[in-house]
Amino acid sequence: MRIVLATLLVDLLVIWAMAGIPPTAAATGKLNRLAKAASPYLRQHADNPVDWYEWGEEAFAKARAENKPILLSVGYSSCHWCHVMRRESFSDPEIAKVLNEHFVAIKVDRERRPEVDETYMLATELITRSGGWPNNVFLTPDLKPFMAGTYFPPTQFKRLLEAIIQHWQTNEVRLRQDGERVAALINEIMAARAAAGEITPAVLEGVREELQKSFDVFYGGFGTAPKFPQEPSLLFLLALAERHNDQEALRMATATLDGILDGGIQDHAGGGFHRYATDNRWIVPHFEKMLYNQALIAQALVRAWRLTGNERYARAALRAYDFVLRDMTAPEGGFYSAFDADSEEEEGKFYVWTPAELREVLGSEEAEFAIKAFGVSEEGNFEGANILHMPQPLADLADSMGMSVSVFLDRLEPIRAKLREARAKREWPFRDDKILAGWNGLMIASLAEAGLSLNEPRLVAAAEKAATFLWERMGDGAGALRRSYFEGRAELEATQTDHAYAARGLIALYDATGEGAWLERAEKIVETIDKRFLDAEAGDYYSTGDASGFTRPKSRSDGATPSGNAVMLEALAKLARRSGEPAHGERATRLLAALSVLALKFAGAHMS
Repeated sequence: MRIVLATLLVDLLVIWAMAGIPPTAAATGKLNRLAKAASPYLRQHADNPVDWYEWGEEAFAKARAENKPILLSVGYSSCHWCHVMRRESFSDPEIAKVLNEHFVAIKVDRERRPEVDETYMLATELITRSGGWPNNVFLTPDLKPFMAGTYFPPTQFKRLLEAIIQHWQTNEVRLRQDGERVAALINEIMAARAAAGEITPAVLEGVREELQKSFDVFYGGFGTAPKFPQEPSLLFLLALAERHNDQEALRMATATLDGILDGGIQDHAGGGFHRYATDNRWIVPHFEKMLYNQALIAQALVRAWRLTGNERYARAALRAYDFVLRDMTAPEGGFYSAFDADSEEEEGKFYVWTPAELREVLGSEEAEFAIKAFGVSEEGNFEGANILHMPQPLADLADSMGMSVSVFLDRLEPIRAKLREARAKREWPFRDDKILAGWNGLMIASLAEAGLSLNEPRLVAAAEKAATFLWERMGDGAGALRRSYFEGRAELEATQTDHAYAARGLIALYDATGEGAWLERAEKIVETIDKRFLDAEAGDYYSTGDASGFTRPKSRSDGATPSGNAVMLEALAKLARRSGEPAHGERATRLLAALSVLALKFAGAHMS
C-alpha cells in the first residue's frame, strides 16, 4: 500500500527529478559524538560536521524540547552508497549547517539496531514503494515517519531539507498527521493476527511452483538484476528435495548454486561470497562480504552436496569456511560482521585482476590456464580490469580444456592459493570487527552441520570456540544475550532473532558433538525468549523486549536471513525431539498456528 503524503510529496516530486552535482567534502578536523560509538559504521561519520546523535533518549528529548523534525539515517559499515552519501552530503559544511540548525540528526547502524532498521525500512517501503540503504527517514519529534528515501545526491538532498523546513514551519500539523497515518499502518502490520491454517504437502508444492515463475532458467536464481542469492528460498528448495524427493526443487536449487559458483559473486581467489550480483549472470557483484551470506550459502552448498554428491559444492563450501576462519574470526573465536565493498575509495579494487597481474603472480603457463578458466581479457569486464568468473558452465569449461571436472578443480587449487597470497599485499577493504550474536549463531549452525556432514572436525571445533565465546562473553549465563561485542564490550539487549539463531546454533553443536551442555544452554536461551519476547495473546514473538520508538516490531518474514519467529519454531521442534520435554512441542504447535496463515497468504516471504 502506498501512503500519499499530499502536501510535501507534491513539492518533492519536483526535487527528486533534479540531478545534483556532488560538492567537495570538507574536512573539519573536529570529531562529533559518534567518535565514541561502539560501532565502526558510526565512527565512519565521526569527522562529519553534522552534529550526529546515536539512537536514544538524548536525541529524542532534544527534538521534543526544540520541536524539531528528526533526520534518521540508517546504514551499515560495508554499504557502498552509505559511503557515497557520507562523502558527498554529510561531509558538506553547508548541508551540515542546515541539519544542525533545523533538525536533530540521528545515525543508526542497522546491524546493531535491527529493530529500528526494520521499523523505519517498512516506513520507507510504504512511503516510496522501494527501500535500500542508506535509509533516510524524516520523523516528527515523537518518532513518527512522514517522509523517507534512500540515497540522495547532495544538491537534491539540500533541496529536500529546505522543503521539509518550509513545510515544518508552515504546515507542521499536516506533517504530524502524515506521520500518524504511517505509524498507524506500521502498527497495524506489526500487530496483524489471523486464525491458524494447515500447511500441507500441496501447499509446499504450490510455493515451489510460485518460485518457478520467477526462476531464471538460463543462469539460475530468482527474478532479474540486481540478483540476490535468496538463501532462505534455496534452503527451502533443498529441504523439499530431501524430505519429499522433489526433483524440480533440487534442479532449481542446484542450477542457482551453479550460477553463483560460475559467477563473480563467488570470490574465486579468496573464497566466500559477495552479497549480490548487479547482473543476471552473477558476474559483477556488489563487492561487500557479509558473515550471514557465508553461513547460509555454505550451508546450502553442504546440503546440495549431501543430495547430489557433487564435489564442487563441498569444495566451494570449504573455501567459504576457510575464508571465514582465516579473515573473519576474532582471536577469542567470535566471527566479525563484514568486509566493505570499497578499498582506496574504489568499489571492487581489491578483487579485480588484469592479465599482466596474473602473469606476474603465476608465471606464463599457470597464468594462461587461469586466464581461460576465469574469463580474463585485456579489455576486462569491470572498469578495465577483470572480475574472476567462469565464462562457461563448469563441465563445458573443463571439457574445452581437455580434462575432467575433478582434474580441472584440482588444477585451480594452487592457482587460487597464489592469487590469494598476492592479493593479501593490496590495501584491504575495511573490515567491520563488531561481533553480532545472531550472525554468529548462523555461522555456528552452519559450521557444526558442515563439520558433521563433511567429516571436518576443525569446523566443529571452530563452532565450539565461537559458541563458548557467545555464551561466556555475550551472555549472562542464564540464557540472555547481548547483541553486539566490540572492543571488549558486549552491548545492547539481543533481539528475539539473535536469541533464536543462537539457540539453533547450539542445537546444531549438540548434534555434531553429542555434548549435552549445548542442548541445556539452547533450552535456557529458548526460555529467555519465552520470558522476554512472547506475545501471549497471539502466540508468536516480538523482536524486542520493549517498544522501539512508537511500535514493538516482530520478525515474521524472511529477508536476506530467516525470520526470527521461523527459526524459533525450528529450534522448538528440534528441542522437542532431542530433549523429550513436552512443553517444547506445545510451544512449537502454538507458534506454528500463529505463523501459518501468514505463511499461506505470503508464502514467498515465509520460506523458512
